[in-house]
Amino acid sequence: MQDKKLKFQNSLARIIKKHRQDLHLSMSKTSDEIGLTKSIWSNVEAGNRDPQLTTIWRMAEALNIPLSKIIIELEKELGEDYFLE
Repeated sequence: MQDKKLKFQNSLARIIKKHRQDLHLSMSKTSDEIGLTKSIWSNVEAGNRDPQLTTIWRMAEALNIPLSKIIIELEKELGEDYFLE
């Protein structure tokens, strides 16, 4: 279970970081805009945090992408048969 959780966190981290960097946004500015601490954003991007769905949703809004785009990218990276168990 721990390996699967870590795989999820690392995949989410890559996706969030890629979208932020594609927009040339700083972590500080982006997190400030949605009232999230830079520390939380940084931990998500580092794969060190298992964020709640509402946090992922707020991050998606800050990146100007629908939450569903992140979910679809996670499914592609993890595989449709991936389950946390």
